[in-house]
Amino acid sequence: MVERPTLHMMCGKIAAGKSTLSAKLGEAGNTIVISEDHWVDQLYPGEIKSVADFFRRSERLRTTLTPHIVDLLRAGVSVVLDFHANTVASRLWMRRLFEEAHASHELHLLDVPDEVCRARMHARNAALADDDFATNDADFDHITSFFVAPGESEGFNVIRHGAG
Repeated sequence: MVERPTLHMMCGKIAAGKSTLSAKLGEAGNTIVISEDHWVDQLYPGEIKSVADFFRRSERLRTTLTPHIVDLLRAGVSVVLDFHANTVASRLWMRRLFEEAHASHELHLLDVPDEVCRARMHARNAALADDDFATNDADFDHITSFFVAPGESEGFNVIRHGAG
């Protein structure tokens, strides 16, 4: 029996471990990872000076990648989408991808306390080069204010991951 390709989506706050989990899931056969941070960084070098800059570029990236992601899923390739699925609107975009492709889906919810995320964010910032965009506590608070965990009524196959 041939397994249907799966769209893996990541829901979690800054530094919750979305990219780490994405990389792990990407190790499966016939699976690729598409990383929002990587693509934005490569397409817009030196242009990301604020959270608003990032989200403007990210929206353009989503529009550009939509047909490609659908084509990959239709071709039988599973996709790990290392983009945030932290709002109802972002999850609606992702739903259109797997529904249009007739693919399976898994929404990975990284349920990590804010204090753990902040500590990881600070550690990550300390390791960044001077020209890399670092998020700070104010950015964390601002972005987290938009976070909406997926509700049962949204109908996603949610897989919950703890702070582990």
